[in-house]
Amino acid sequence: MSGGGDRRAPDRRRVLRGGALAAAWLAGGRALAAPAVAAPPAVPSVMLSPGVAMPMLGFGTYSLRGALCEESVADAITAGYRLIDTAFVYGNEEAVGAGIRKAGVPRQSLFVTSKIWVDDSGYAPAKRAFQATLDRLGLDYLDLYLIHRPRGDVAGSWRAMEELHEAGRIRAIGVSNFDAAQRAALAATARIAPVLNQIETHPYFQEDAAFAARAAGTGPRIEAWAPLAEGRNGLFTDPVLAAIATAHKRSVAQIVLRWHHQRDTIVIPRSSNPAHRRENLRIFDFALSDEEMRRIAARNLGRSLFPEWT
Repeated sequence: MSGGGDRRAPDRRRVLRGGALAAAWLAGGRALAAPAVAAPPAVPSVMLSPGVAMPMLGFGTYSLRGALCEESVADAITAGYRLIDTAFVYGNEEAVGAGIRKAGVPRQSLFVTSKIWVDDSGYAPAKRAFQATLDRLGLDYLDLYLIHRPRGDVAGSWRAMEELHEAGRIRAIGVSNFDAAQRAALAATARIAPVLNQIETHPYFQEDAAFAARAAGTGPRIEAWAPLAEGRNGLFTDPVLAAIATAHKRSVAQIVLRWHHQRDTIVIPRSSNPAHRRENLRIFDFALSDEEMRRIAARNLGRSLFPEWT
């Protein structure tokens, strides 16, 4: 995702498939050239488990394909991103792997996440799917592997993932789009608890119950898969967010990403625009006040903006 500019007209998901058109639209009319080279911002990390540190801000790759994906991943790493998120169903694991190789940074300095899709659920299919993901990425291990949706043989998939984790092939395992009841059903058979749940959360759907469970120690760490809501509900022109952005001389995207950070949420914004990728990284040199956090909290609609994922 990216911030700033007027993003009301085209459908974001459709435009993102459009290569050069996508880059031009996401630029909001600005030049696509990256700004002058500067030292990459330091991104804080959190411990998922002993010895496994995960950056709190990373680069998402949903809907990026082919050469655009490869170039975007390589440039994101050059800009300072170290967390890279992909999934089998995105159809871009090969391009993500190519971008990682093109960036040329040591593998151990990166944190790579992928996800198993519903069609590969179950013990044996999950083992095969994991190896296929590694082959497509050109890697020999993953830092984090998630069950993408709570469908199919979740218990069988989790058992396979536990074994792969214990064998050192996955450093941490988690889930995505699981609600409390689905996490409880998994816990009934799991030997290892999920360290993370990647879910929809943004100013319009704040998932207070999930955050309350996390605060109480009964829920996993939270990662937002659409931290900017893909611009839905007019997020980039929201008057409250825009006013806070003006006060801080920041973009709306930066304000929302900072809001996530102050809620202790890991985020993976996506952008095919080099300038926006760098802008999204620069959220650690200012803070929102308690009053500003309350104003954003009041934007909560309490419902998903992505019913196709519920």
